[in-house]
Amino acid sequence: MTVRTALSGPFPRSEALVAATRDLDRGRTTVEAVEALYTRTENEVLALEHRLGVDASTAGYLRWQDIYRPISESWSGFSVGPVTRMFETNTFFRQPILLGPPERVPGAIAAWIPLPLRMAEKPRAKIVLPGPYTLAQAVDNRSGDTTEGLIHRLGRLLGDELHELHGRGYSIFQFQEPSLVVTPPTGPRAEAVLAAYRAIEARSSGSTTIVWTYFGDAASEHALLDRLPVSVIGVDLAETEYERLRPWTASKELGLGVIDPRTTLPEDPAVYLHRVGRTGRCGCGDRQGCRRSEPACDRHLGPHRDREPVVPGHPDRHARGQVLGARRERCTLARALQRETLGRLDLHLHVAVERHGEHVETGAEVRRRRRRAGTHG
Repeated sequence: MTVRTALSGPFPRSEALVAATRDLDRGRTTVEAVEALYTRTENEVLALEHRLGVDASTAGYLRWQDIYRPISESWSGFSVGPVTRMFETNTFFRQPILLGPPERVPGAIAAWIPLPLRMAEKPRAKIVLPGPYTLAQAVDNRSGDTTEGLIHRLGRLLGDELHELHGRGYSIFQFQEPSLVVTPPTGPRAEAVLAAYRAIEARSSGSTTIVWTYFGDAASEHALLDRLPVSVIGVDLAETEYERLRPWTASKELGLGVIDPRTTLPEDPAVYLHRVGRTGRCGCGDRQGCRRSEPACDRHLGPHRDREPVVPGHPDRHARGQVLGARRERCTLARALQRETLGRLDLHLHVAVERHGEHVETGAEVRRRRRRAGTHG
């Protein structure tokens, strides 16, 4: 049995980094000081990944305010719009506005990749991008193009982006596609999604391509998901009943989102071990690999707190405890999975924490910040 682990997206920013960026906005620190803190924190996340034994590094993507921002700030035709709610959650993002035909800018997305990741072993790096359908659904489309035309065009552009990044040494790419299961495409729109991913496949050069779904039931959309020409399909078991999962085609691996970051309750590795075993018996054939992940969302996670202790396996109410405690808990889970025999199932553990949106201060955080500053109200 093979167990592989990796973050699949941006890591929560440290409290110190949140405070530094706020101070920069208010003129209380310098760009150089914040840049140095970013670099130090990215290296700390990379060291954390190595210490936990992950197989694909990310260095945290700490500079990504949301999953769309590298595109909306880099590609021509886009501008950054107003704060918008991410589905039915308390996570927010800046809605991309498309004013004309989108065009990628060579090298722009590569520049958004964390510097420590660019200096690390690139074949082991995980590049996370919005999928063409979810991106098209998130965009305020003022370009005059139809939604179907935009989906297909974004697929071609993302394929070109993947081809460029593969040429730079990267080979693992994950496309975030919650909209495929939240607002599933049908008819011509579904065909546009397939055409978009065929365009991506044509430029993949043998890379590992992952489509990750969450916030919705993937079992109901099996027919469409199984047609996508990608290496891995990820499903959210917080929303999908594993008894209803059916095997993908032999060439695909199944990603299982088994740990729910939308709750602060401590998680029992034995429960997820049992769930993976049941899924393997009822949904995964002998030829089908299984890549395992938590749902790619963390809408309850704010900045992690540098001062507070972390109790392995017992994440506290603060984000650092939730994230790092869960990390160690999942290492225990990985070891348990390695000892467990699930027939001839090749299990890939793919641990993911995905910060989709900008952090919005809670009332408690506002009051705490004001107390520190000596102000009230």
